[in-house]
Amino acid sequence: MTKNFKERFLIPAFNTLLPVISALFLGGIIIFAIGDNPFKTYGVMISKSLFTVDGILKTLHFASPLILTGLAIAITFKANVFNMGVEGQMLLGAFFSGVFGFSFDLPPLLHISLCLIVGVITGILFALIPAFLKAFFKVNEMVVTLMLNYAAVEITRYLAQGVFRNPASGDVATYTINSSAMFNKVGKNITAFFLISILVFIFIYILMKKSKLGYEITAIGKNEEFAKASGMRVYRKIIYIMMISGGISGLAGAGWMMSEKYRYTTSFSGNPGIGWDGMLIALLGAHNPVGVLIAAIFYAALKTGSDYINLYTNVPKDIVGVIQGILILFLSIKFINDKTDFLGRMRQRLKSIRGSKGATRI
Repeated sequence: MTKNFKERFLIPAFNTLLPVISALFLGGIIIFAIGDNPFKTYGVMISKSLFTVDGILKTLHFASPLILTGLAIAITFKANVFNMGVEGQMLLGAFFSGVFGFSFDLPPLLHISLCLIVGVITGILFALIPAFLKAFFKVNEMVVTLMLNYAAVEITRYLAQGVFRNPASGDVATYTINSSAMFNKVGKNITAFFLISILVFIFIYILMKKSKLGYEITAIGKNEEFAKASGMRVYRKIIYIMMISGGISGLAGAGWMMSEKYRYTTSFSGNPGIGWDGMLIALLGAHNPVGVLIAAIFYAALKTGSDYINLYTNVPKDIVGVIQGILILFLSIKFINDKTDFLGRMRQRLKSIRGSKGATRI
């Protein structure tokens, strides 16, 4: 077994699978403590979300925005740039694509295309704020993007309950987008938005694995100072990376608006939010496009399957939130890295203990 194969495939796979297995195991203990059968509960979740036609289509539908937000975060984390503002970029992209959706009545293909473009441009513009601050003023992008999420929430809340509020709605909501701006559902549970997310996945995969910019992203992530010393214009690349991330985030919001929500409300993104879920998915997928795709479908399957738990078991659907929290905890632990592994560290520890005992006897 070559070292390259171990570092590229086995170690990332182990670091991803072990947290998932551990989270499901602890979740099973909680289910057992409730008084139900964990195997039956997980069986219901998996069978209903992945092994029925309606279930798999629904899972893929809910995975669509998660694929995009996961990719948006993964491409920045790969460069060691922390775009924590995907949630805000997604919300603003959704909001203004929705405004465009109900303000005009155009031919469907043109209307849908323009709404998506509006979402992408909005996400890019919002992502440029932290990008320029980091590039020209060396401001920490993590702090800026985190705070801008709250700004995005308040901006959209103000506009939704003021300028663009639908007075006929009982809650804070904008007008419903026109039918010409809606994705038509194939069957009951999926739209062309899933195809768009797959096309974006293919684009990001080629970008990160086959293009010059992809190699530069990897180089910046491994050693930014060396990348600068080699003549790379690092901060210009960071701006490009943030623009791509913001555009994908805005597209996620626009697509979700046009395929599922159809109007903006204060609960548009759910709790904790599509952008925050994307962060978990990027971590679960080890910042790899293929890993992100698999993680997004797995996470969507959990969400879809949880809707059936109350029907077939006595376990509340909130168990998925518990598993998510446990998963985040375990993902923060890197059990194996490229220098040593868990068993190797244990062996080294045992050797040091034996050595100290021998020194004591002497």
